[in-house]
Amino acid sequence: MKKMIVTIIILFIIFISMVIYRNSEKEAEVKVDEVNTIEEYMGKIYGWKEVTNEALPEFDNINNADEKWLWGTVRENIDGYEIGYEDIENKRKELFGNEMTKEYPKDGTEFISYDKESKKYIINEITLDAINDSYFLNKVEKTKNGYTVEIIEYLVDYTNSEKDSIEIKNLKEETIYKLTEEEATEGNITKVIKENLDKFNKKKVTLEKENEKIVVKKVEKEN
Repeated sequence: MKKMIVTIIILFIIFISMVIYRNSEKEAEVKVDEVNTIEEYMGKIYGWKEVTNEALPEFDNINNADEKWLWGTVRENIDGYEIGYEDIENKRKELFGNEMTKEYPKDGTEFISYDKESKKYIINEITLDAINDSYFLNKVEKTKNGYTVEIIEYLVDYTNSEKDSIEIKNLKEETIYKLTEEEATEGNITKVIKENLDKFNKKKVTLEKENEKIVVKKVEKEN
């Protein structure tokens, strides 16, 4: 009788362990709507190399991030022409979270300048070249407080698009592949990059949940 009770207890423990393991596996799964949220956020913080030095610089803390990228990103995500200082600060907090202690310079920057007459901040125009800074999500893993995302960075050069030649380049601006305008769909470009992963830049982006949203905490180079 004692042996039977011991066996039942052991089986019960094994069953409970299996249930916990399956539940933890389900919790670790990244759902489609989560990926969509990550894509939307990454699209907001991924900038332009020719304007902000790097489209997405490396940093171990948001307060140590390149300031041109920080303020260029804020400018890109604000609509309108004339705005108040509070609008800039609200957008800064929305994009980078409460841990960011840097405030937008009161006298403005090249991206959003201060007009003394109107006492307003003016959104300045930005001139972009024909090379698009791009990325795609290669891996997404759930963490306790958010996600770890691996991105592959690449450039799409439309400089010679009139000659029906669109070049896929790495961040060193080395041409990896050429496509015609018709061939240069998102699917084909992604296929080219996946077939040449060792030639492109990878970064690991740490995202954390904060007040029902996600914010970037850290960006590390992987190769």
